[in-house]
Amino acid sequence: MTDAREIRREIVDRYGARARAALGDAGVTATASDACCAPGAEAPAGPARLEFVDCSTGAAPAAADSAACCGADDAACGVTADFETAYGSANYADTDAIPVAALAASAGCGNPIAIAELRPGERVLDLGSGGGIDCFFAAKQVGESGEVWGLDMTPDMIQLARHNAEQVDAKNVRFRLGEIEDIPFADGAFDVIISNCVINLSTDKPQVFREAFRVLAPGGRLRVSDMVWTREPPAGQSAAEWAACVAGALRVDDYLDAIRAVGFVDVDAQYAETASGLTSASVFARRP
Repeated sequence: MTDAREIRREIVDRYGARARAALGDAGVTATASDACCAPGAEAPAGPARLEFVDCSTGAAPAAADSAACCGADDAACGVTADFETAYGSANYADTDAIPVAALAASAGCGNPIAIAELRPGERVLDLGSGGGIDCFFAAKQVGESGEVWGLDMTPDMIQLARHNAEQVDAKNVRFRLGEIEDIPFADGAFDVIISNCVINLSTDKPQVFREAFRVLAPGGRLRVSDMVWTREPPAGQSAAEWAACVAGALRVDDYLDAIRAVGFVDVDAQYAETASGLTSASVFARRP
């Protein structure tokens, strides 16, 4: 088993490089200090207002980078080039109001907004918000009376998100640096949690689901797009394979069982079978 710290480093390096490339395309130099929370704004007890940030990137990626599996190449995923047209920013329609940088940074495997059933005034948390495309779409649906928070552990992605927030004036969207295994918000702070091809990257998925359950209000919804296996996955636990959304993906039944185990109800998944056995699933759950 690859060491969890090695996996974390690989993930941060991979997606940090993606963010830095987008920042460079946008004419911005990445700096470590810019990725941190504003002085005195660390660790709020709940969704108290930090300096708001947005989620985005810059310039269209190369065709291979727009593939699924969080940007992994087709050979690593064991899938076909069809992923290029099915995943990433291709999941979304009506993207005219979304910053080009957000579209370029999109490395998701689905569209959680399409299944989230968001309503005006709701509080939304995006786990692993990256370039923030899902945050922007969510913000449109919850409106000015709602709020959207993006959480990401990669400093360069946070800086990228902040840069793009300045471009779109998304006043109901904010972002902070943090880990999905230790969500830095109060109990019951959100009505909906979304995530797009990120939970599979965690080495402690039960803890992610425990934290998601904790910060959701009673009746709150979990709506996730993620990579899962529909058969026994092949051997191989390298950090690179994990960061490519392959080695860390669970069998779909195990994924759903882990969600049920922490107390969620109405747990279900929708997915299509693939020749490789690796596929994107839309996952539904509710906190009672």
